[in-house]
Amino acid sequence: MSLALGATATLLAACLAAPALAADPPSKADQQRGAELMQKQMSLMTPELVERAKALSPEIKQFLMHVALRHERRSDTLTLVQVMHEILTDYQTIGAAIATDNGAMAADAARRLALHRLPRGGMLPYLPFDKVTNEGLSVLPAMEVAVEGNATKLAEAAEQGDMVGAASYYGAVTTGCVACHNHFRGQPGATAYTPRLRK
Repeated sequence: MSLALGATATLLAACLAAPALAADPPSKADQQRGAELMQKQMSLMTPELVERAKALSPEIKQFLMHVALRHERRSDTLTLVQVMHEILTDYQTIGAAIATDNGAMAADAARRLALHRLPRGGMLPYLPFDKVTNEGLSVLPAMEVAVEGNATKLAEAAEQGDMVGAASYYGAVTTGCVACHNHFRGQPGATAYTPRLRK
């Protein structure tokens, strides 16, 4: 096994071992709002992707709805690459804040990262088509814990002045980011990819 594949397997195992985020069942109003958000996202997808999305398990669909409801900042124009640029900026701000003992700045950036903007059409149109399956998406809850859950813990630690604790959560966020990229993205720029959004 190559070093890169071994590292990916280790990162994914660490993410998959993470407990799911505790979430109360959505209220009827949230269920209605979530269904409307999901319908709006699907209206932007190509027919082949809509078919894939409809075939997903109820658990995966529920998780995707949870994501849509949790992330209240949404864009009608930005792509996932642009949203990832925003996340990277917040990530780098956290690192600078930890290094300069600026807990307030670290906490603010970590919360922005944890509740990052969603791109036009949601996440599915930007993922490799062969990953839009129950198996391919089954890692998402653990990835959410690894990245967004640890970013939230980082914010709490930084606010309390625990910059050593914040730094340890920063490492955990990094692990989650790398694992997610290895699972979904692969080598940047290695393939031409067009999101499955209607023109």
